Amino acid sequence: MNPRTHSRSTPTAPAPAAVLCGLGASLPPTVVGNAEIIRNGQLDTSDEWITTRTGISRRRRADARLSTGDLATAAARAALRSAAESAESAESAESAARRSGGPPAPARPDLLLLATTTPDRPCPATAPDVAARLGLGPIPAFDLAAVCSGFLYALITADALVRAGVCLAPLVVAAEKYSTIIDPFDRDTAALFGDGAAAVLLRAGTAAEPGAVLATDWGSDGGGRDLITVRAGGASCPEPCGLPRDERYFRMSGRQVYARAVRQMTESARRVMALTGWQAADVEAFVGHQANQRILDAVADRLEIAPVRRLGNIAELGNTAAASIPLAMADAVAGQAARPGAPTVLTAFGGGLTWAAVTLRWPDVVVRTEPPESAAPRQQLSPLSCQPSCQPS
Repeated sequence: MNPRTHSRSTPTAPAPAAVLCGLGASLPPTVVGNAEIIRNGQLDTSDEWITTRTGISRRRRADARLSTGDLATAAARAALRSAAESAESAESAESAARRSGGPPAPARPDLLLLATTTPDRPCPATAPDVAARLGLGPIPAFDLAAVCSGFLYALITADALVRAGVCLAPLVVAAEKYSTIIDPFDRDTAALFGDGAAAVLLRAGTAAEPGAVLATDWGSDGGGRDLITVRAGGASCPEPCGLPRDERYFRMSGRQVYARAVRQMTESARRVMALTGWQAADVEAFVGHQANQRILDAVADRLEIAPVRRLGNIAELGNTAAASIPLAMADAVAGQAARPGAPTVLTAFGGGLTWAAVTLRWPDVVVRTEPPESAAPRQQLSPLSCQPSCQPS
């Protein structure tokens, strides 16, 4: 099967551009180190092996009281706070003569996209519930499933809707609770994934502004659908109870995924850089999907991105799937790792198989974080509760 891909370049006409004007994050409070992962899963490995092979030292895990929707709601609320405070800060920095021409205050969100692999339930989507909890009214809201490419897929979708004039202020959220689908006894995946969420608010603006999305590229290859998968739980295999363990949990063919991820992330990034007219030396900030430090280094090396320009937080958060890129950006903004307006490349690869890349100008925002709070009351169900204590089979 030939993979399909599609690129979009910056229009030369003064069409509106989607501008990132708010950035928020939310993480569960529990920090889990490698030693605990090894002990709980009875894994035949070591802290040194995990750190050396993946770059991961610890990750966050949400307990049974917190859902993906809880994480998403907190991150989205933080992004809205960020947008409001960033607009106020920008306005106060303007001189009286220029104040009226300063960045506009963020509009009320008119769309909510939630990128997730771990929705609260198969039906309905989690996004409408998040929009309701935020008090956003009857705006359109839907989930988007592209696994680890999910945030960039959602960002590209929101960007296209802004440019088409369909939306003025889409809210893009990426939230994951991978601890519900990870097999603690699987040496290949147990140490990789963490839980968390991040969100961005976009508004219509111009391509010259900090935060402006400039070029996009995305693609897929369903021929690799079994390389990253949870086989049970869908229409083709709806009942997880009683099935072999491999059918019920997240599985990944690590060696094949590594090669495909490096190639597709590199090629997709090259395409958007070419569309934007950038050379490697022009790129001041590079954020790849935080899957594995060796993958990130391999992609950046092939793109000839200097190590100082590579931004990430995989050591502290692990792989948070769809949420990994905006969470890495949130940490980088908080640490002032890039200047507002800096040429930036984002690239990701995930199950499907899917991949995507975006060029943008680094946003001029203050990042905000909020702790997740459980929505109450609601029935709590343990992950895969039909066999919660089963051992490897």
